Amino acid sequence: MLQREIDPGQAADIEKFERVLAGYLAGEVDEDVFRVFRLTNGIYGQRQGGHNQMLRVKIPYGGVTPEQLDLFGRLADEYSRGWGHITTRQNIQVHYVALERVPDAMRELASVGLTTREACGDTVRNVMGCHLAGACPHEKLDITAWAQATYEHFVRNPIGQRLPRKFKINFSGCETDCGQAMFNDVGIIGASRTLEDGTVELGFRVFVAGGLGANPFPALALEDFTPREELLPTIESVLRVFNSTGNRDNKLRARMKWVVQTLGWEETQRRILKERKFLLASSTWPGGIPAEVQKHGDAPAGVSVTVTPTAIGQGTPVTLRSNDPYERWDDANVVRGTAKGTVSAIAWAKLGDITSDQFRALASIQREFAAEVRLTNRQNVAFLGLTEEQLPKLYARLQAIGMAEAGAELSRDVVSCPGADTCNLAVTQSRGLADAIALRLEEEGLADVGGIRTNISGCTNSCGQHHISDIGFSGAERRAHGRSAPGYTMLLGGYVGEEQVHFGERALRLPAKNAPEAAVRVVRRFSTEREAGESFRSWMDRSGGVKTLGAELKDLDEFPTFEEAPDFYVDYAETGPYVAEVGESECAT
Repeated sequence: MLQREIDPGQAADIEKFERVLAGYLAGEVDEDVFRVFRLTNGIYGQRQGGHNQMLRVKIPYGGVTPEQLDLFGRLADEYSRGWGHITTRQNIQVHYVALERVPDAMRELASVGLTTREACGDTVRNVMGCHLAGACPHEKLDITAWAQATYEHFVRNPIGQRLPRKFKINFSGCETDCGQAMFNDVGIIGASRTLEDGTVELGFRVFVAGGLGANPFPALALEDFTPREELLPTIESVLRVFNSTGNRDNKLRARMKWVVQTLGWEETQRRILKERKFLLASSTWPGGIPAEVQKHGDAPAGVSVTVTPTAIGQGTPVTLRSNDPYERWDDANVVRGTAKGTVSAIAWAKLGDITSDQFRALASIQREFAAEVRLTNRQNVAFLGLTEEQLPKLYARLQAIGMAEAGAELSRDVVSCPGADTCNLAVTQSRGLADAIALRLEEEGLADVGGIRTNISGCTNSCGQHHISDIGFSGAERRAHGRSAPGYTMLLGGYVGEEQVHFGERALRLPAKNAPEAAVRVVRRFSTEREAGESFRSWMDRSGGVKTLGAELKDLDEFPTFEEAPDFYVDYAETGPYVAEVGESECAT
C-alpha cells in the first residue's frame, strides 16, 4: 500500500491522544473531560458500552483514493467486524474498535491522508460536496477544490475547536442541490450573475442556519451573490458569529438556527456581513482564490452537444426500459451529458454498508479504470471520469461483488441511520426497518419505482435525514395494552432541491411492524397515479395532501394485544421484548 509522510499536525494529534488516553485509563483524566476530548478527535461511544468505539473518518466532499479504500478494508478486518459504513454526510464509520487500539488505527489512517479529527464534537464537521462535482452536466462550477480548501482551512483551526455546538458545511455546484446545501449551517450553491458589460461572473449563493433534528429549519440566503474571492471569508464570518452568539448553556438550543431565532434574521445577517467586512484584519483571513482552487481549477464539466444531459437530483424520473440487468443498471445508475465526453456510474451499497472484501475490490476497480470515486449522501459509491466503453466492464466488476443493483433514485434505495444497532440515542432498529421495507417493495414488484426516496432515523435527531425524503420514518417508543413497543412517526413530502427545502409533514404514528405496509401502500399509489415526470410532492398535493394520505393509512395505527401478535412488541433484529434504552447523549456533548 502506498503510504505518505504523516502530516505534522496529525502526528501531534495522535501523540496527544495516546497521552490523554493513557491518563484516562490510569484514572488521572476525568470521564467528562475525556469524552469531550475523544469526540473532538472523531471517536464516538457505542450503545454496547465498555471500550467499544466508533471511528468516524472525515472524507471531504466524499472523495476517496484506492489506497484509502484498501485501508478501510484492512481496518474493517483488523480493528472491527469486517465491514464499514458510509454515512449520510459522506464519512466512513468503523464500529466496534477497542478504545486502546484507537491510536494505532489513527496512524494507519494518517498514512493515507485521512483523519478522524473533528468528525464529532462541537467542531466544524466533515465538509460535504455534491458527489457528481466535476462531472455534472448542470453545474455552474466544479466545487471539488472549494470543498477541499474549506476543509483544509478549518481543520485544527483554533476558532473551530470548542464551538457552542457542531457546525456543518455543504457544497453543491448548481441549483439542483444534490449536495443538499439547504439544511446546513452554511450551504453553498454554485451560481452566476451577468455584469453591466454583459460578461458572466461565476460565484456562489450562500445559505445560512439550516438544520434538521427535532426542530428542522430551512437555510436562509445571506445575499444575492457571493464572489469567489469572498467565499472563505464569508464562511469564516458565519462561524465567528456562531462562536460568539451560540447558546453555550443549553446544547439543545445551540445550533446556528437557534442564533437566527434568538437574534432575528436581519440582525444575524448584519453581524455576519460586518464580520466579513473587517475580517481582513484577522490573522486567519482566507480571502482571495484558495491555492487548492488555483491549482486544480473549478471550471464546470459543461454539456455535450451530442448527448442529452441526464436528469439528476431528488425526484429524478427514472424509467427502466428493459428486463436486462445491465440495461436496468445503465438506466438507473449512469449519468451522462458532460462536455468532457465522460460518464459517471453509481455502485449501490445497501444501507451504506461495505464489507472489507468490497472495499478492496472497489480499490482495485478504481485503479483499473483510473476513475475518481466519491461517496454519496445516499450512502452509495460514485465512479466519475469513465468512458462508454468501460461501462459493461464496470458493471461486471460490481456484479461480482454484489454492488451492481439498479438502485440509484429507485425506491429500493432506502437510507437509514445506524439506529439502535450502535447509537446511544436511537430508540428503534431503523436499519431493520429499512431492510423490511426494501424486502416488501421487492415482493410487491415496487422496488424499481423511480423518483421516490425513503429515509429512516431511529430517533428525532434525523441522522437518517427523514425530514427531507418523500417518505420519512422517525423512531419512537409507543405504549400499547400496558406494554412498550417500537413505533414510528411517518412523514410525507420532504424535498430538497432548486434552492428550496420542504420538510416532511406528519402523516401518522404507527407500529414498527406496520411501517413496511405503509410504505408499500404509498409507493404503489404514487406509481399508479402519478403523471409523466411528476414529483412525489406534486402528486401528494394533487391527491389531497398529507392529511388525506395519512387518513387512508389510519388502519395501520393499531396494536394487537401481546397475546395476538407478540412480534409487534419485539423490534426488528431483536429477540427479546422491546425496551427503549437511551444512553447518555454524545451528540449533545
